[in-house]
Amino acid sequence: MNELLKNIRITINEGIYLKDPESSKLGKRIIEDGILLIDELGFDNFTFKKLGDRIQSNESSIYRYFENKHKFLVYLTSWYWGWKEYQLVFATVNITNASEKLTKAIEILTRRVEQDQLFSHINEVALSKIVINEYSKSYLTKEVDNENKEGYFVIYKRLSGRLKTMISDVNSDYPYPASLASTIMAGSLHQHFLIDHFTSLTDCNASTSPSQYFIHLTSTLLNS
Repeated sequence: MNELLKNIRITINEGIYLKDPESSKLGKRIIEDGILLIDELGFDNFTFKKLGDRIQSNESSIYRYFENKHKFLVYLTSWYWGWKEYQLVFATVNITNASEKLTKAIEILTRRVEQDQLFSHINEVALSKIVINEYSKSYLTKEVDNENKEGYFVIYKRLSGRLKTMISDVNSDYPYPASLASTIMAGSLHQHFLIDHFTSLTDCNASTSPSQYFIHLTSTLLNS
């Protein structure tokens, strides 16, 4: 099983990058150090020049992989949601009870991220902080409709669709499964942000996790 898991690869829309960063050592370094640098500086202060200095490579070499830093962010966030999708599918595939499957799915999507040793060049903890703080910048742009048509957000939408199906499997009469699914996914990021920055705006804390909140919310809605 461990050997099988080592071969897992998160597939990203080819339109997001110019050259697959997974295809070379330099590409993997761009991803690895890019995540750490955005986590340190924030996306607004991040530049390819700073990344080039960090990895001791020309700025132009990074542009051979990504057209601009916006697409770099779209790539990173797409990878994150693909990784979450892999976790969700792997953890729920053998669960037959619909309620148990949904609970497990919500837990996976909303829990605090821990390092995954299967992907040695990806710091998932740092990447999760980027997603919490910066994900909205990947789609709150004038180009969002065109990028959506090009499939840039297909992984996020597919993952939300999986959750929507699980919600309907628990209660087929519930009229808002898509809205609830997207609320759980986006709301989870917001709750983690509030825990770190605006504690008075959330009931989630060291003893009450976002997972507990969203499991309770979903259960209450679907069983009412």
